[in-house]
Amino acid sequence: MLNPAFILRRLSTVLAVSILTLTLVAATSGILIAFYYIPTAGGAYDSLQQIDTEVPYGWLVHTLHNLSGNFVIVLGLVQIVVMFLGERFRRSWLTAWISGIFFTLSAIGLSWTAMILNWNQLGFWRLKIELGTIEAIPFIGATLRDIITGGSVGTLTVAHLYTLHSYVVSLAALGLSIVHLGALLFQEKEMQAEKVATPVVKPVPQPEIEQQPALATDSEVQSPI
Repeated sequence: MLNPAFILRRLSTVLAVSILTLTLVAATSGILIAFYYIPTAGGAYDSLQQIDTEVPYGWLVHTLHNLSGNFVIVLGLVQIVVMFLGERFRRSWLTAWISGIFFTLSAIGLSWTAMILNWNQLGFWRLKIELGTIEAIPFIGATLRDIITGGSVGTLTVAHLYTLHSYVVSLAALGLSIVHLGALLFQEKEMQAEKVATPVVKPVPQPEIEQQPALATDSEVQSPI
């Protein structure tokens, strides 16, 4: 019967491979989209429509980019739960644990920075609500809002979020996914080495004790007469 801890470790490794694969798919499709995407308030929506309708297989690349970006968030959250259940929060798994948490945060950050990049009504008003929340942060809220938007929601806002999405958060997510998988594989290798190095103590066979013939009792001694 398989050990539950072993199953969780294997599941965690499979999830890490899936996370890295989806991250690479999102990065590759994002590069292909960037060939035609125009990061301006007036051109963002039209360029995405052109990608979906006029560019050969553009709709497929755009769909893969959106799906991989959404699924990687789900896998990141599942990975945290699996690592917690598998007791990977102990010190030996510190690198994998921290990289997994920060990767999930970066994946959520990618989704957040992409909300206005299509420049539709849903993304515009969602960003307005999010900016109100940011502005409510004490001391730095108003300054942070101006840095993100460039003063008002428009072309400069799209350019800022596109830069964060494509060159900052995406590179961080890719690096963290590689570190996360590498840490898990390294720790698995260490555990296998420790298992091999641990000597297996076999029970020492006990020598068989020869049974002596039982002495006859007085009642069993028969008279020769």
